[in-house]
Amino acid sequence: MIKLYHLNQSRSLRIMWLLEEIGVPYELCSYQRDSETFLAPETLKEIHPLGKAPMLEIDGQLITESAAIVEVLCQRYAPQMLPADENSAEAMAHLQLMHFAEGSAMTPLLLGIYTSRLGEAAAPLQPRIRSETKNHFDYMEAQLRPSGHFVLDDLSAVDVMMLFPAQAAVHRLGLSEAYPKLAAYVAAIEARPAFQRALARDNG
Repeated sequence: MIKLYHLNQSRSLRIMWLLEEIGVPYELCSYQRDSETFLAPETLKEIHPLGKAPMLEIDGQLITESAAIVEVLCQRYAPQMLPADENSAEAMAHLQLMHFAEGSAMTPLLLGIYTSRLGEAAAPLQPRIRSETKNHFDYMEAQLRPSGHFVLDDLSAVDVMMLFPAQAAVHRLGLSEAYPKLAAYVAAIEARPAFQRALARDNG
């Protein structure tokens, strides 16, 4: 039995999308952000001390961290979404980008969000944040293959992980013209029936 602890308007949407994509039955336990602070509710800490989503319970074991959850689900239910040869160049690229998505890529994005609330006090940081954001988006644009996917030429675990920072470029920052490959990738993913089902459950 699989149980997904999901927070609305959060990165756990991609885990719900993956579950819909691979067709594995799951129980959805939804939590709502505070309408004023936009923070996760304290009740999530009853599940895990960090109180963050996503969290996945599978066979009675709780797993946190998006990349770990994606890896476990793909290993068990969708091995075609992982490189077949663990010693290949694709496997090395897969490993790097799985960590890049939540490590390097998210750092300048989160700094931009947090410092935007500080007004002029954050002005000295903004040039560095903007340059690092551009650096990471340039890299992401260059990593997309002619097929429109990362690493493999069909949907892979890395595509699941890279969606969130790519959506930030396209939707939050409005950089579709600067990054046409990322814009096309986001549009293609968001058009997938499984993603639309996940989005409907998120909004519901």
